[in-house]
Amino acid sequence: MHAWLCETLDGAEALQWKEWPTPEPKPGEVRIAIRAASLNFPDLLIVRGQYQAKPPLPFVPGAEFAGVVEAVGEGVTHLKPGDAVAALAGTGGFATHACVDASRVLPLPPGFALEDGAAFAFTYGTSHHALIDRGQLKAGETVLVLGAAGGVGTAALQIAKAAGARVIAAASSDEKCALCRQLGADETLNYTTGDVRAVLKAMTGGKGPDVVYDPVGGDLAEPVFRSLAWRGRYLVIGFAQGTIPALPWNLALLKGTSVVGVFWGEFVRREPAAFAAAMRQLMQWYAQGLVKPVIDQRLPMAELQAAYARMGSRQVMGKLLLVNA
Repeated sequence: MHAWLCETLDGAEALQWKEWPTPEPKPGEVRIAIRAASLNFPDLLIVRGQYQAKPPLPFVPGAEFAGVVEAVGEGVTHLKPGDAVAALAGTGGFATHACVDASRVLPLPPGFALEDGAAFAFTYGTSHHALIDRGQLKAGETVLVLGAAGGVGTAALQIAKAAGARVIAAASSDEKCALCRQLGADETLNYTTGDVRAVLKAMTGGKGPDVVYDPVGGDLAEPVFRSLAWRGRYLVIGFAQGTIPALPWNLALLKGTSVVGVFWGEFVRREPAAFAAAMRQLMQWYAQGLVKPVIDQRLPMAELQAAYARMGSRQVMGKLLLVNA
């Protein structure tokens, strides 16, 4: 097999594409022949040592991937060779093969494309947990999605529409806003031009959005927080802009708003039954055509560093895929 090895925490440029012994599954594991892996923002951080999880060196990055089960270890009864699966392993995906704890493997239903499986659970799981569980989104409410053309953003947009919400999609360019309109956004906002608060006020008839989905952070957070409706919910997903905002807490008091943290990985670990129920709903929505991953580019697995460079430049719309022939 071949794999991208992270041997130092010097970023994507230091990763090495190397031949590696093909592993045998231990008890409770399965070996997957990887067909596709997606690049997520934590994959950018983990090779710099900037992510919450810090696996021992050397490791193979790549949190999310899909493929076909090749072999199963002792005690694995719900998976068998030949099964199409997606894996949320945290690491191991940027390779041709991986051995994964079977509890981190999701069987894909018939008709679920492997490439979609490699770009689904992480972003759609995060966005479903954020909007439906933590945000308690109701049909008819207005959702503002920041970074709406990115991986989690496009997922949030689709999930909010599936839940019956009105969606304002905010992105950093007119091209990205155009993609959001194609995905069903009711309104779009280019937040690099104009007065964000004034635009949101006009779009909501002065009320403001009921829910804000924010994977961006940075200097956009305060003007958006000031725009929230009464009893609004501000969902803290991440800080792709690089800066963790500091908000004046009197604003939460004056509008009865809630700041809600969203840590999907810990939710999956602590509440597996709730995670499984969310995935069942998402897969049903996929079968109905209500949600589908937006693929920015498909690159050969050996071109991982080009994918990292594209993500680092914030050009990505949807998800980047790395594929094995």
